[in-house]
Amino acid sequence: MEDAYARSVSEVLDFFGVDSSKGLTDFQVSQHARLYDKNVLPEEERTPFWKLVFKQFDDLLVKILIAAALVSFLLALINGETGLIAFLEPSVILMILAANAAVGVITETNAEKALEELRAYQADIATVLRNGCFSILPATELVPGDIVEVSVGCKIPADMRMIEMLSGQLRVDQAILTGESSSVEKDLESTIATNAVYQDKTNILFSGTVVVAGRARAVVIGVGANTAMGSIRDSMLRTDDEATPLKKKLDEFGTFLAKVIAGICVLVWIVNIGHFRDPAHGGFLRGAIHYFKIAVALAVAAIPEGLPAVVTTCLALGTKRMARLNAIVRSLPSVETLGCTTVICSDKTGTLTTNMMSVSKICVVHSIKNGPEVAEFGVSGTTYAPEGFIFDNTGVQLEFPAQLPCLLHIAMCSALCNESLLQYNPDKGNYEKIGESTEVALRVLAEKVGLPGFDSMPSALNMLSKHERASYCNHYWENQFKKVSVLEFSRDRKMMSVLCNHKQMEIMFSKGAPESIISRCTNILCNNDGSTIPIDATLRAELDSRFNSFAGKETLRCLALALKIMPMGQQTLSFDDEKDLTFIGLVGMLDPPREEVRNAMISCMTAGIRVIVVTGDNKSTAESVCRKIGAFDHLVDYVGHSYTAAEFEELPGTQQTMALQRMALLTRVEPSHKRMLVEALQNQNEVVAMTGDGVNDAPALKKADIGIAMGSGTAVAKSASDMVLADDNFATIVAAVAEGRAIYNNTKQFIRYMISSNIGEVVCIFVAAVLGIPDTLAPVQLLWVNLVTDGLPATAIGFNKPDSDVMKAKPRKVSEAVVSGWLFFRYLVIGAYVGLATVAGFIWWFIYSETGPKLPYTELMNFDTCPTRETTYPCSIFEDRHPSTVAMTVLVVVEMFNALNNLSENQSLLVIPPWSNLWLVASIILTMLLHILILYVPPLSTLFSVTSLSWNEWAVILYLSFPVIIIDEVLKFFSRNSHGIRFNFRFRRYDALPKKELRDK
Repeated sequence: MEDAYARSVSEVLDFFGVDSSKGLTDFQVSQHARLYDKNVLPEEERTPFWKLVFKQFDDLLVKILIAAALVSFLLALINGETGLIAFLEPSVILMILAANAAVGVITETNAEKALEELRAYQADIATVLRNGCFSILPATELVPGDIVEVSVGCKIPADMRMIEMLSGQLRVDQAILTGESSSVEKDLESTIATNAVYQDKTNILFSGTVVVAGRARAVVIGVGANTAMGSIRDSMLRTDDEATPLKKKLDEFGTFLAKVIAGICVLVWIVNIGHFRDPAHGGFLRGAIHYFKIAVALAVAAIPEGLPAVVTTCLALGTKRMARLNAIVRSLPSVETLGCTTVICSDKTGTLTTNMMSVSKICVVHSIKNGPEVAEFGVSGTTYAPEGFIFDNTGVQLEFPAQLPCLLHIAMCSALCNESLLQYNPDKGNYEKIGESTEVALRVLAEKVGLPGFDSMPSALNMLSKHERASYCNHYWENQFKKVSVLEFSRDRKMMSVLCNHKQMEIMFSKGAPESIISRCTNILCNNDGSTIPIDATLRAELDSRFNSFAGKETLRCLALALKIMPMGQQTLSFDDEKDLTFIGLVGMLDPPREEVRNAMISCMTAGIRVIVVTGDNKSTAESVCRKIGAFDHLVDYVGHSYTAAEFEELPGTQQTMALQRMALLTRVEPSHKRMLVEALQNQNEVVAMTGDGVNDAPALKKADIGIAMGSGTAVAKSASDMVLADDNFATIVAAVAEGRAIYNNTKQFIRYMISSNIGEVVCIFVAAVLGIPDTLAPVQLLWVNLVTDGLPATAIGFNKPDSDVMKAKPRKVSEAVVSGWLFFRYLVIGAYVGLATVAGFIWWFIYSETGPKLPYTELMNFDTCPTRETTYPCSIFEDRHPSTVAMTVLVVVEMFNALNNLSENQSLLVIPPWSNLWLVASIILTMLLHILILYVPPLSTLFSVTSLSWNEWAVILYLSFPVIIIDEVLKFFSRNSHGIRFNFRFRRYDALPKKELRDK
C-alpha cells in the first residue's frame, strides 16, 4: 500500500481487512503470506567467481599479450627449444596477467559486501497482535496487515502505518534513511503533502529505524523488498560501477596501441617476404616462421607489460599519503578520479557541520527600569566537549558567567530539566551523548556557565580529568537539587517540567517551545539584580521578536526556560501546575558548521570545483548553514541556486538542465533524489564525488564517480563507497582532491615514460628488420627491459613532488588524452632516438669495436646468405652475444637518462635536479645494479643471452645514451615557449589516445 501515509487509520485497516483490537486471524496470515513476499531482503544474484576472473581478461591488450605468450611458446617448441628457455617468456607474461586479475577480482568482491551489510538493519523480532493475543514472533514472519506494538529501543521490523498512540509522544531516529541526526516526532494524522518525502510521512514507521521515545501501535503496510530499506537495496542493485577516467583513457590507449601493433607487425612481416626463401632459414615456411617470430617480439616490445603493475603501485603509494590526511581509500582507482572531480555533492549534517547540537545564543531580560532592556550572549564551542566561553553583546568574554542571575538559573534548569547523558569516551578520545542532541547541548551549556561562588572556577575545572569534567557542573546541580517528579514532554504542551527539592524549598523547572513557555509566564527574572517582575504586553512582544529573530533570520532551534516556586512539601506535578511561570531566558542552538569548512569551500572555488550541498533538512536551515560556510558567497541571491527536491522534480526538462548547472543547495531529499542528482550530473559529463554516512546514501555513493563515506557512518555506506573520511570532515575531501591531482600528474609522467621507452623498442626492432640486419634483441631481453628496467624508475616517478599550484588549475577534462598533440610528438622523437641508439650500438660492435669482427656494412646486411658463400670470417660471428648485449645495455642506460627527463613535464633538469626525487635516483642505481648482475653472473647471463662488457664498450654505450637528455631539454624549451604551443595545435589530430565520448548514455 504505497499511499498509506495519505489515508486515514480506518481506511488502511479496511484495506487489509484487519481489526485493530484483534489483529489478523491465522487464515488471513496464510492468505497475506501468499499475496505478499516474505519480510526479508531477497538474496541478490552473485556474479560467479569464474565470470569475475574471465572479466579481468576482457581487454584487447591483455588478449594480445596472451596470444603473444602462446605463439612464443609454440615457436620455441617448433624450433626445438625445451626447458626454462621455452617457458620463460610466456610464463612471465601469464604471471603478470594473473596478478592483475587477482587485484580486479578482490576489488569487485568487496563491492558486493554493501548489499550483505544492509541486512544488519533488519529487526530480529516483533511484538505482534494475532487472534486477539500479543506474541513475540520472528520479524521475518510478519505480513502486511499485522498489528505491531513498538516502544523505546525497538528496531522497526517493517514499514508500518501508525494507528494508536500509547504514550504522550513517539519519536523515531530515522538517520539511516534521511541522514538527519534529530529524531522525528510521529503522529496519527494523514499527510496531504504532494510528492511527500520520508520526512513528510510523519505517520509512517520505516523498517530499520529505531524508536527513541514513547510507545505506539501500527499496522504493517510493506515487507521485505517493498519497504524503504528494500528500495535502497534495489537502487544499489541497479547501479553499475563506472570505469574511472584513467581506466577509460588506458582502455582507449590499449585499443589504439593494439591497432598500431597489429599494423606494424603485419608491415614487418610483409617487408621481409622476399627473405623467406633465404638459405639460412632452410625453406620458405621456416623463413615465414622466423619473421613471424620477429613480429611477435615486436608485439612484446610495443606492449608496456609493466604498466598495470606500475599504475597500481603508484595509486597504492597515493593511498598511503591520503591515509595520513584521514582519507582512507577503499578503491585504488578512486585516488586518480579525485583529481578530475568537477562537482562535490556534500551531505550537510556531520560533514559540513559537526553533527553536534550546540547552544550559540542566549537571550535574557537585563532590566526594565528604562523600558525593556534585553541582553544577548554568545557561546563559543561547537562540539559536545565542555570547552567554550560566554561573551556579552560587545564580544567581551564573561569571566564568571555564573554570577549573573539569569545565566545561573539557565544552567540550573539545563542540568535538571534534562534526561540525557554526556560522557567521555577514552577509546575514541571524544565526548559522546546518550539521548536527544538538544538536551545534551543544554548539559554542555551548563558546564560552560560553571558554578557560582568560586573565584578560581575556570582554572579549577580545567584541572579535572576529562571523564570527571564531562558532567561536573551538572552533577553538582543534581546533588544540590533532588528530583521529586517529572512531567514528560508531550506534543500538545510542547514542554517538559521537573519538580525539585532544595533546602526544604520546592522548585519546578520547565523547558519547551518558546511560544508555549512564554504564554504561560506571568513574571520574568531580571539579569542585573535577580529581581522578579511582572511581565507585560510590551515585554512579551519584545521576547516574541527576539524568538522570531533567532528562529527566522538565524535559523536557530530555540528553547525557552522557566521556573516556579511550588508549595512546600509538594511531591507530584500536574499539567495545571504549568502556569504562572517565571521566565528565565531563551537559548538558541544549532548544528554548527565546522570551522575549517569555509577555507575548504574557497579552495574548491579556486580549483574550479562546484559544491552542491545535499540535505534532508528544511530549506531555511540549510540556507543559513550555507551562508555561514561560504557556499553562497559567490551568489547575489539564492533564486535558481537553492531548491527542494520536490521543486526540482517539478521543473520541465530544459529548466532542470539549467538548474543543475547553477545549483548550490538541494534540500528535503531522500535516497532516490541523491541517486537521481548523481545521474543527472553525470549525464552532463560532470565527474561527481558524493558524500554520505547513512544507509540512505548507499545507492548514491555507489553510483557516483567517487563515493565518500564518513568514518562515523554506517557499514553499508562504507562498503558502497570508494573512500572513507576518518574525521568526517569536508576539508579532508579538498586535501584529498589536491593529492589526487598530484597523483594523476605523476601517473601521467610515468605513463609517458613507459610509452616513449616502448616506442624506442619498436623502432629498434622495426629498423633492424627493414635494414635486414640480425635480430637486435631477443624477446626475453625485451621482457627484462619492460618489466624491471622500465618498471622501477616508472614507479619512482610516482614520488615526484606535486606542483605548488596544483589546486589553482581547473579540473582536467575527462576527455583529455594522457599523451596527445605536441607531447606525443615529443615522445615520438625521444622514442625514435632510443630505438636508433639501440640499433647503432648493435651495428657499432660489428663494424667498429676492437673486440668485434670489423665487418663492412654490406656483409652485415647480407648475414643471412653467409652459409652459401665464401667469407673471410666464420658465420658463427652472427651468433655472438656481444652485439645484442651492447644493444640491450644502450637501451637500458638511455631509458635511465630518459627517466630523469620525466622529473617534470616542462621544467629543465637545471631547475628540478635529479636529487629532488631521491627515490628515482635510488631506482636508477638499483636498476643498473640488476642489469650488471645479469651481465656478469653466468647462470643469468646464459638465461638472458648476454655477456660481460669491456670498459671501452661501456664508454660507447654512455656516448650513445646521454644525448637523450639534450634532445629532451631542447623539446622542453620549445614547450615553455610559444613554438611549443604552435606545435601543440599542429599535432593536435595525432592524439596518442584518440578522443571519443567517454560515457555510453
